[in-house]
Amino acid sequence: MTSVRDWSSRGYRDGRGWLQGAPPPRWVRVLPIMLLAGVTVATLLSRNGHDFGFLLGAIPPLAVLSYGPLATAALGCLVVVLLNVPATHLNRPGQTDLLTVTFVAVLSVFVSYVRSHRDAQLVTERAVGEAVQRAVLPPLPDRVGAVGCAGLYRAAQHGTLVGGDFFDVRNGPYGVRAVMGDVRGHGLAAVSTVVSLLGAFREAVLDQPDLESVAARMDRRLAVDSAGVPHAELFATALLLEFSADLRSVRVVACGHPAPVLLRDGRAQELAVVPGAPLGLALAGVKPPKEVTVELGRGDRLFLASDGVWEARDGSGGFYPLPERLAGFSGADAAALAEVVWADLAGHFEVRDDATMLVLTPVIR
Repeated sequence: MTSVRDWSSRGYRDGRGWLQGAPPPRWVRVLPIMLLAGVTVATLLSRNGHDFGFLLGAIPPLAVLSYGPLATAALGCLVVVLLNVPATHLNRPGQTDLLTVTFVAVLSVFVSYVRSHRDAQLVTERAVGEAVQRAVLPPLPDRVGAVGCAGLYRAAQHGTLVGGDFFDVRNGPYGVRAVMGDVRGHGLAAVSTVVSLLGAFREAVLDQPDLESVAARMDRRLAVDSAGVPHAELFATALLLEFSADLRSVRVVACGHPAPVLLRDGRAQELAVVPGAPLGLALAGVKPPKEVTVELGRGDRLFLASDGVWEARDGSGGFYPLPERLAGFSGADAAALAEVVWADLAGHFEVRDDATMLVLTPVIR
């Protein structure tokens, strides 16, 4: 499974960029040293004795970006020393200029001290966030029972590890059951609702004989959570699946959530399910969601995706054509299929919501 802890990165292991808390790239770390060496060499080689010493004043602030207070202080001292060495021809600034460079160096050490302590605090907070993520959405095993599993999660709220989407696959006395859901909203505000729904699902898997009962348990959980809260508007869409013992069929219940896509023999087709109301709305007169049974064959795969995938838009406002794209990616390995779809989606479409994908592969013998 690929989760918020394992996503591929363009600079750091968890997908953060340099400006989002990841360690600075190597070129930033060597930039102060390269500038120091370049100014010194340029001055020594200058035939007319050009003064490049003013550039050394930029070295301490640059050091703040990637070095701690001790290294920043060392570079600042080195700059001041070089400005006072006659052999380098850098000793031409006036007293005021030299004091200015010295002040900038001291100020840079202070800023580096503050930044280092803030970075340490951010690292601690991010570690706590990762621990919460593991508790909310623990990594899926490669297989649950006889069903292969691969998933991917991308939170819409930039810089966060958790959001409003969730999924899980559990093996119980009634077979392998899976859920994918999308809580109203996204980011940290939706985490408590995700926790409640996942807890209700995991309990219901063990003692509810059918998917309608599992959906009812989750719906009741939301109703209880929102009781007494004015204008709570607490609801979620969900998709529930249950594989038969021989894996020759799968039962599906949709509660306001997009249907799964069946991949078979190089084709991708959205399953026809009976749509039900989202969980938590308890609309008067609305019939409970109905279960639909779909026959499965060898090599079939089920692809589940959240609204963030289905509703991504291109430059002209068109939605992401998930079934058509999946047909083109049908040759991809099940474990890599979600990553392939994400690369295609992020490269050509604007994703405005949490994006979650789950690939389920029943191993029929």
